[in-house]
Amino acid sequence: MHENDLHLTPEVTETMIRRQFPQWDHEPVQWLDSAGTVNVIVRIGDSLAARFRRQAADPKDVAHDLRREADALDELASAVSVPVPTAVAAGEPAPEYPLPWPVHTWLPGEIATPTSVAGSQRFCDDLVTLISELRQAHTQERVFSGTQRGGELSVHDEWMETCFRRSEGLLDVPGLRRLWERFRELPHQEPDVMAHKDIIPGNLLISDGRLVGLLDGGSFGPADPALDLVSAWHLLDSPLRDHLRHSLDCSDLQWQRGAAWAFQQSMGLVWYYNDTNPVMRDLGRSTLTRIRSDNELFELSSGESP
Repeated sequence: MHENDLHLTPEVTETMIRRQFPQWDHEPVQWLDSAGTVNVIVRIGDSLAARFRRQAADPKDVAHDLRREADALDELASAVSVPVPTAVAAGEPAPEYPLPWPVHTWLPGEIATPTSVAGSQRFCDDLVTLISELRQAHTQERVFSGTQRGGELSVHDEWMETCFRRSEGLLDVPGLRRLWERFRELPHQEPDVMAHKDIIPGNLLISDGRLVGLLDGGSFGPADPALDLVSAWHLLDSPLRDHLRHSLDCSDLQWQRGAAWAFQQSMGLVWYYNDTNPVMRDLGRSTLTRIRSDNELFELSSGESP
């Protein structure tokens, strides 16, 4: 999936788990087929899951990231009403696998898709509650500090140029360029709030049309309040997007910036995962279709003032 992928197999992960955690030796170990792009997930019994990072990295950096992630998950769990995994153990590097790796609690539920809850009013209301709770969490005087999504849109110009070049033959690049030219100019005027930063279908667990679990919360922190609105474009059809927008009392600028962050994320998914991860590729395509089918954003890309 990535150029620097590590060699991971079910046998390697089971060896690591059984050797380092003999207390779980009686538990079945199950390698999970997943569209996840960062970690391989291995279930341990009914209540635990190990996460093995796919890409090579400095073990010290990974250890630092895992400690920070555990702290962020604890903070996230205290801020939202939906269940969040918690860290319960830390695995060590070994000859078979060179990086530290965490064990988290397992949450039941079905992974959402771009269409599975697109028309569910109950899910939309759950999403409104989630985003409201995230925004109400205290920033503790922290502000966004990073290079990923969550700051100024124009910072991503170089990455977007790469995406446009690599998307030739896959997408309508001229039209998408025009839309980005308008998106990148949308100013960041609101104070940062606490955000999950990656509310995509693969990080949401659902059951009977309701949100029952929130995954991958290790990046919980301050960011543009529009950032978590990517969820509307990844998951909801137009009527429920409107419902979410008005329920959260989004300004026009905030709403358009949310679409811009979803656009920035989706442009990278299509070409990067075109041959290796069809779930992520198709997520990018479906979100771009929703954005380009929206009348307000069509007017924005045509040159109307935001």
